[in-house]
Amino acid sequence: MQSRRLLFLFFLILGIILLTISIPSRIPASAQQPTGVIPTVTGTPTGPMVSVDPSLELIDVYAGPSSFNYPAIGVLLTGERAPALGRARGNDNWIMIRYPGVPGSIGWVYALYISLTGTGGVELPLIDIPPTPTPASTPTINPTLAAAYIPVENATRLPTFTPAAPIAIPTFTDETQRLSRIPVGLLIFGFVVVGALGTIISFLRGR
Repeated sequence: MQSRRLLFLFFLILGIILLTISIPSRIPASAQQPTGVIPTVTGTPTGPMVSVDPSLELIDVYAGPSSFNYPAIGVLLTGERAPALGRARGNDNWIMIRYPGVPGSIGWVYALYISLTGTGGVELPLIDIPPTPTPASTPTINPTLAAAYIPVENATRLPTFTPAAPIAIPTFTDETQRLSRIPVGLLIFGFVVVGALGTIISFLRGR
């Protein structure tokens, strides 16, 4: 029994010693600690800046100095500002700006739609115009395949034109013209003779 107690006490002391050895000791660092304060940037960006004209709600930002040859890549809202980097060589109406979120973080805006400030009287540097983007491939239609879906209309011969029969216009004889050929005086004389004969006959009968 005594030997068991001694054995237990031996293992207990050995465990305490091993535990003490395994705990790393904290050695104070001898290096000099920095005593300065890291400065915090709180200022606004300096240099040439562009801002949208207040009369406009927004303007488009293009991938190059043209609204026809380059696609629109974003917009600038009223009150939004962006650093101006330069003008297009040969077309100073376009200004290159810093525009994060697009390839190269570069965009172009039309100078008449923005206000340029912070130049200090110094002209913006001239920047070469970037190459126009490669146009998308235009699909071509196989004429043989298209002809298979286009119905062929057979030509229909128009009927032969047959002229109508000539219209017979009736002619009318004016009877008044025939009567007008007899002299008026002869008619009056005939009426007088007939009247006289009638008068004589009626007188003779009355007797």
